[in-house]
Amino acid sequence: MKFKIGDICEIVSGSTPKTTVDEYWDGDIKWLTPAEITDDSYIVNDSLRKLTMIGVKKAGLTPFPAGTVIFSSRAPIGKVAIAGCEMYCNQGFKNLICSDKINNKYLYWFLKKNTSFLNSIGRGATFKEISKKILSDVEINLPDIEYQERKALNLEQLNKIISLRKKELKEFNNLIKARFVEMFGSIKEEQMLGEISEFITVGIANSATHAYAATGVPMLRNQNIKENYLDDSDLIYITPEFAEKYKSKKLKENDIIAMRTGYPGIACLVPKKYEGCQTFTTLIVRLKINHNANYVCSYINSDLGKRFIDSEKVGVAQQNVGAKSLAQMPIKIASKDLQDKFGIFVQQVNKSKVAVQKALDEAQTLFDSLMQEYFG
Repeated sequence: MKFKIGDICEIVSGSTPKTTVDEYWDGDIKWLTPAEITDDSYIVNDSLRKLTMIGVKKAGLTPFPAGTVIFSSRAPIGKVAIAGCEMYCNQGFKNLICSDKINNKYLYWFLKKNTSFLNSIGRGATFKEISKKILSDVEINLPDIEYQERKALNLEQLNKIISLRKKELKEFNNLIKARFVEMFGSIKEEQMLGEISEFITVGIANSATHAYAATGVPMLRNQNIKENYLDDSDLIYITPEFAEKYKSKKLKENDIIAMRTGYPGIACLVPKKYEGCQTFTTLIVRLKINHNANYVCSYINSDLGKRFIDSEKVGVAQQNVGAKSLAQMPIKIASKDLQDKFGIFVQQVNKSKVAVQKALDEAQTLFDSLMQEYFG
């Protein structure tokens, strides 16, 4: 049965006490803003800024209780969390105090699933906002409360697994970076990346949609590039005829491919199984024979590499780094033996990363399918 949110929840907002009055601020009363809610927020128990009781009274604020579903209604629309304790907030929220007809965690996942729709119904010229009336009229299909609790628990458990896998991947990356600093941090000699490379170029940069095929030559894209490893869970293919037009850009084993746009500089190696494939608008680095590709790729992904990339990025709407800029990256030159030892270490870590990434992809696929099943 469908219900309007306004019929099953009390919708409350907040306001901001004058920021110029010191006695309103730096107390111990929690007061939230949308900037504190992230895409990964779930249960929120604290706030960055605190109010005094004088500030609360002067602003006429009303608290919302633990269990309230926190929903940002502007700048931006659609950030969601659940209050872990009694809190206050600014005017950027329309928070939902649930009746006994709806489970708050079920509502949380419903709002997360419908972020795009909720943004589409926002109104305003300067910035979009969802009014209390608009949010009240949003309809939600409500099964019995026990069903809601079971489904919310399923999603919560899967989300914990996804978060854990992401944390594991981050820890593997940190391990590689720590080992890199340990082995090469004291080295002073440097050469430009362009000097130790046969070439640095860009993959296919022309439209390729007309050449997409169910099978054929794999074409690697930005989304396939992870830090120090290739994720081939979302491959596309192009016809052999189209790929052959760009035969000078065909990949070889241990080529380094790096994002050129979006998150420029993130890099990985090309595995042997993808020798002869193509890439779409990624940077391609082919090293001279006396340099270890695992070492150089890890260097590009290191804090040193990231700082250089940040200094070279251009563009506003979509930042990018070109081949000429990447060629200027200074690379610490270690002995080949030391590079090779590090390369072996990275390969061992990457085996574990691939297994974790596979588990993450499987959990994410199941999570997405359940969200679709429960909320359409």
